[in-house]
Amino acid sequence: MQASFQLYFVGPELQSPLLTIQEEFGPSHSDLPLRVPNQVNWRIQESLHLPYGTSNNTQVSRFLLLGLSKEPELQPLIFGLFLSMYLITVFGNLLIILAVSSDPHLHTPMYFFLSNLSFADIWFTSTTIPKMLWNIQTHNKVITYEGCIIQMYFILLFGGLDGFLLTVMAYDRYVAICHPLHYMVIMKLRLCGLLVLLSFIMSFLYSLLQSLMVVQVSFCTNNEIPHFFCEPSQVVLLACSNTSICDMVMYFAGVLISGGSFTCILYSYSQSPLYVESNQLKGSIKHFPPVHLTSQLSPYFTLQS
Repeated sequence: MQASFQLYFVGPELQSPLLTIQEEFGPSHSDLPLRVPNQVNWRIQESLHLPYGTSNNTQVSRFLLLGLSKEPELQPLIFGLFLSMYLITVFGNLLIILAVSSDPHLHTPMYFFLSNLSFADIWFTSTTIPKMLWNIQTHNKVITYEGCIIQMYFILLFGGLDGFLLTVMAYDRYVAICHPLHYMVIMKLRLCGLLVLLSFIMSFLYSLLQSLMVVQVSFCTNNEIPHFFCEPSQVVLLACSNTSICDMVMYFAGVLISGGSFTCILYSYSQSPLYVESNQLKGSIKHFPPVHLTSQLSPYFTLQS
C-alpha cells in the first residue's frame, strides 16, 4: 500500500488524492526535508534587510589608524610637532592646577572651574596624542577593538566635560557681572561643587550612550580609520550592519549637548551689559564682552571640530 502511495506521488494528476489520503493515514508532506541550493539560499539572505545591530559578518578584532599622512618623510616632523604640543598642553595645565591649589587668593569659583577645565584638557589630550606618538615611533598603526572603544569613550567623556565646564564658567561670569553684590552668596562652594559634579555626570551619560551605540554595530574586513584616533563618526562608517538608529541617536545627542551648551553661553553673554566701564579709568576705556566671548568659545569650537 505504501508502494502505491509512492507511485501516486510521482504522478502529477494524482497528487491531490494522495495529499488527502496522507492527511488521514500518513505523515504530511510538509515533514519531508526541503533542500534549497546554496546559491539560492545565499541570495535570499542577501535580499533580507537585517535589523539594527545584526549582521552575518564576524566582529573585527582590531582597527588600523591611518594617521595624518602616509608619507614616511613627514612622520618625524609630525612626531616632533605633536610631542611638543602635548608637552606644552600638559605642563601648562599642570601649572594652572598647581597655582590655583597653592595660592589662597585664587580659591574663588572662577579659578576653581578653571582648574577643573585644565584637568579635563590634560586627560582629553592624553587619550589620543600618546597613542599617535607610539604608532609613529613603532611604525605600527594597529589598535585593538577594545582599545578603540575605550579610547572613544574617554574622548567623548572629557570632550563633553570641556563643553559643560565652559558653560558653567559662562554662568559664573554672568552672575559676577549682572549680580555683583550677590555673587558670593550665589556662587557658594557647595553650588560650585554641584555644578562640576553635574558636568561629570552629564559627560559620563553622554559618552556611555555614544559608546554603547557603536558597540551594537558589526564591522566587516574594512577596518581602516582615516584618522589618528578612533573618531566615533569614522568608526560607524566602517560598519556593515544597519546603522540608521545609531546615526540618529548619535546625531541628536551631539546636537542636544553641543547646541544646549552653546545656547547657554550665548544667553549668559546676551544678558550681560554690552559695555562695562572700567573702574580705574572712569569709563575712558570700555571692555567689550564679545571679545571675551570669542576667547571663551575658541576652545569650545576646537573641541567640537
